[in-house]
Amino acid sequence: MIISIKEIRNFLISILIPILVGYCSSAIANILAGINISTYYSQLIKPGFAPPSYIFPIVWIILYTLMGVSLYKIMRKGSDLYKVRDAMFYYWLQLFLNFIWSILFFGLDLRFTSLAVILIMIVIVSIMVYKFYKLDKLAAYINIPYIIWLFYAAFLNYFIWVINR
Repeated sequence: MIISIKEIRNFLISILIPILVGYCSSAIANILAGINISTYYSQLIKPGFAPPSYIFPIVWIILYTLMGVSLYKIMRKGSDLYKVRDAMFYYWLQLFLNFIWSILFFGLDLRFTSLAVILIMIVIVSIMVYKFYKLDKLAAYINIPYIIWLFYAAFLNYFIWVINR
């Protein structure tokens, strides 16, 4: 099978979109917090199950890449189809919520609000995965690590909020 330059470009753009959204969110959070997110995170009182700060960028680059692959797979179905547009609504909504989470948690120090956002995000991503499943099973399955991470992150967010009040 021969892959066109256009398909390679679309694939790379699909992967870069969530990565850039995550990067921009972190950059804005850094600016608002006045310190690096890693430094901010290290200064918080955390529960024993909290990972070291260097784990987060590794996990997120993997998750953003998987999100990008799923975006590419769904968009290949044709943006003119109602089912695709419906699924993509949830994709863009979860990406927006993902974007504002870091800003709320790190940049604005709104840990309870960020907890509410991450809980909403779990619901939206679950709906997105269901919609993706109807279009492309692999596009849905590769987002399961994202949902698992969101549950863990919500749990961590909750305990950091409680401990640091």
